Amino acid sequence: QVQLVESGGGLVQAGGSLRLSCAASGRSFSTYFMGWFRQAPGKERELDAAISGGGGITYYADSVKGRFTISRDNAKNTVYLQMNNLKPEDTARYYCAAGWGTIAMMRSPQKYAYWGQGTQVTVSS
Repeated sequence: QVQLVESGGGLVQAGGSLRLSCAASGRSFSTYFMGWFRQAPGKERELDAAISGGGGITYYADSVKGRFTISRDNAKNTVYLQMNNLKPEDTARYYCAAGWGTIAMMRSPQKYAYWGQGTQVTVSS
């Protein structure tokens, strides 16, 4: 069982930055790939970024490439999402999630078994 707790959300002006954190409890954190998802009102949850268990492989959705950076510190059981140059369309609730399997699987939302409660990010224009 893995429990995930996100933090770092808030209100920011367009062009600003936020750093989200996700602290995981449980053992074997480094064996899980981790993802950051967003869900805006009335929209489906979508994957923004993912990172392999060792941290060496990352994936980004086209909409966030060059602006968001995912990283992890396995010694601290924590994954981060650095968000720069935020846009109003980035406004959403952001969730971290954990899953396991092949590298290809980390791009598939269905392969994530554990989810946090989310943290709200609001970007004003």
